Amino acid sequence: MTAMNAHANDLATADALAPIFKASGDPLRLEILRVLRRDTFGVLELSQMFDMRQSGMSHHLKVMHKAGLLEPQREGNAIFYRRPLHLDSDTLTDQTIRQIFETVDRLPLARHLQDKIDAIRRQRAEQSQAFFARHAEQFREQQELIAAFELYAEPTAELIRRRAERQPWQSALEIGPGEGGFLPVLSELFEQVVALDNSRDMLAKATRTCIEARLDNVDLIEGVTDTLLARGDAFDLVVANMVLHHVPSPADIFLDAAALMNNGGCFVVSDLCSHDQNWVKENCGDLWLGFEPEELTRWAAEADLVAGERLFIGLRNGFQIQVREFWKAPMPA
Repeated sequence: MTAMNAHANDLATADALAPIFKASGDPLRLEILRVLRRDTFGVLELSQMFDMRQSGMSHHLKVMHKAGLLEPQREGNAIFYRRPLHLDSDTLTDQTIRQIFETVDRLPLARHLQDKIDAIRRQRAEQSQAFFARHAEQFREQQELIAAFELYAEPTAELIRRRAERQPWQSALEIGPGEGGFLPVLSELFEQVVALDNSRDMLAKATRTCIEARLDNVDLIEGVTDTLLARGDAFDLVVANMVLHHVPSPADIFLDAAALMNNGGCFVVSDLCSHDQNWVKENCGDLWLGFEPEELTRWAAEADLVAGERLFIGLRNGFQIQVREFWKAPMPA
């Protein structure tokens, strides 16, 4: 390489790095990166969080997006922002962005910002609970607008059965059991099963399912994962069937699942891949329009879970379901 070519490459690298350092050279933008460590927030939510006009927040987000520090995620008619999913290359720009993230993540999040994040999550949770309170009797019909229960329940059950044959598992937790359709599978495979739901109406339907199917080893609990963490519960398997798109902070479910699992335990998730069918928000109570597989993998990695088998199920109505497993070390051979 000639000296002139080397100099040209150096300039090209500098030109690529300059926007990254410029975009991150602002205390407010660093705080935005902090709050987006695991969560995804809309422009309006971020504006409220930082007490600024939406136009001002949009400007900051645009600069950060152009520099590669953030990427937009369309959720129906709203634009949300998250950290980039793909920073896997060894290019200097990706290395620089990863280093910025690692640095800001060492800083403690200000208490007032955490309080505002908690308030947004509560608001999302209340929105979801209100939907299920209104539509508890039509739950199955609402869900089957997207996918029939059997389409994702049977592959998920088969995956768990294959794993349970080789693992000395005894206890299982299902987060968000809905009407309890998956509980007979877990009741058959495990000595102890806990079903956790924050909707009293849905828990009542799951209770009826347990009574009719005589599932004597299922304990139904009204609450959230914090409820079980406070009790010190631990499980060999945690299952979340078509639940993540209803929860305020899907990334936190991975952290909580990891904390609730014994070593060698497994977290099995079935959920929608990203889609653009906004009608599900109103008709099915969805908070999120599915997820990129890389999102689940990243959230799992941040919870020290290792990705295992994956299965993708295409549906005729344009939706796609992903069934994923994530292990808490040590993983089985």
